[in-house]
Amino acid sequence: MRVLIVDDEQNIRQSLKKYLSLEKIDSEGAESGEAALEYLEKENFDAVILDLKLPGISGQAVLEIMQKQGIYSPAIMISAHGEIADAVTALKSGAKDYLVKPFDPAELVIKLRSLVENHRRENTMEAEKRTIPKENSFLGDTPQMRKLLDQIDKIAGTDVTVLITGESGTGKEVAAREIHARSPAAGEPFVAVNIGGIHEGLMESELFGHEKGSFTGAAARKIGLFELAGHGCLFLDEIGEMPMPLQVKLLRVLQDRKIRRLGGVSDIPVSARIISATNQNLETLVKEGRFREDLYYRLNVFRISLPPLRERRDDVPLLAHHLLAKHASRTKACTMSSGAIEKLKTYSFPGNIRELENILERALIYCEGNIIRPEDIDLHETQNNAPFETAGLSDQMLTTAAIASGQNPAAANTFRSESLEDIEKQAIIAALERCDGNRTRAAESLGVSRKTILNKIKLYGLK
Repeated sequence: MRVLIVDDEQNIRQSLKKYLSLEKIDSEGAESGEAALEYLEKENFDAVILDLKLPGISGQAVLEIMQKQGIYSPAIMISAHGEIADAVTALKSGAKDYLVKPFDPAELVIKLRSLVENHRRENTMEAEKRTIPKENSFLGDTPQMRKLLDQIDKIAGTDVTVLITGESGTGKEVAAREIHARSPAAGEPFVAVNIGGIHEGLMESELFGHEKGSFTGAAARKIGLFELAGHGCLFLDEIGEMPMPLQVKLLRVLQDRKIRRLGGVSDIPVSARIISATNQNLETLVKEGRFREDLYYRLNVFRISLPPLRERRDDVPLLAHHLLAKHASRTKACTMSSGAIEKLKTYSFPGNIRELENILERALIYCEGNIIRPEDIDLHETQNNAPFETAGLSDQMLTTAAIASGQNPAAANTFRSESLEDIEKQAIIAALERCDGNRTRAAESLGVSRKTILNKIKLYGLK
């Protein structure tokens, strides 16, 4: 905890600093309202102890300025005058508490700890509103999962940067939350953000915050996610989607452990642990010049690779029962027949755990009693035991890929042995050429959405 003490009496500042240091609380002293505002503009404080009567700018005026400038450090007002009117005025101006001199420093410390803890909870709630939601519990009892949990146990007690890799839907955020939950900082905020879900123009402000007036529409100071994470954890999902200019700034944060708000003039120290995740091959992105090599090495200090669900099929029953219990409260309670479980265990799950949850939600709708049977399991399979690399590919895309390579459309199935990337790339190029570069018509011809084809064009660097 770091506290700013604002009082024009030197002996009070010094005695409070000494007492707070005995309580393991770091503090700085300011002799006037003007000096306090200079500190608050440049540095972060968890709380402010503010004398009501100050030379020049009063404590009340300091509070009002803090409110206008979006400085959110909670304040305790102190005063030698124990009048009720003063206390009311202080609380109306934004103070969180009020103490009359002389006061018991032990009482002050109790109030400080309570204020900071409440402020931390508020920040966590605000962060949750602006980030991706919590996912399910981290479950599994196969050898792959036991090995993974052992890795998490070893890394959780440290503060090193972690990179989590795995296919979409394998539970990368769940793994990050598990690392945080087993760490010494488990009581601190866990802030998760999907990089791919933030507009590029807003990303810097969302991560680092901004100062009032830093751009059109910036009516007040905004605290970024790095600051909201506090001493906890910041989880950066889809890190491979981060634009190059932001990669440079993230690298600087990892090196210096400081950020600067958009429009700010000073650096702010940050202490949150960084965990990132991706379903892309970062090594390939580095080779293609789309991801900084130095940032890759900074993020890849400790790597955890999540296995796809098809490689741990024995976990399917455990996950299925957990997910059914999750949805029972808003639909109906059902159990799984052995036949339904066996049908699920034979499926390749290209969408992994997320797809399993969708399948079970459909099964709850189809199920007429309270037992889910094999006929209630709708897998939407478009091929029989096809390799995972091509699972879910439309016939249009395979046929287009065959045509693009100069082969007869009847040879489309031969492409099922090729990688998904090669098939998609050939199909998209051919469709774009056939549609004179019109992305909407190209997407329709491939049987995919326009958003999907735009994402793939960006992924493969197609012009």
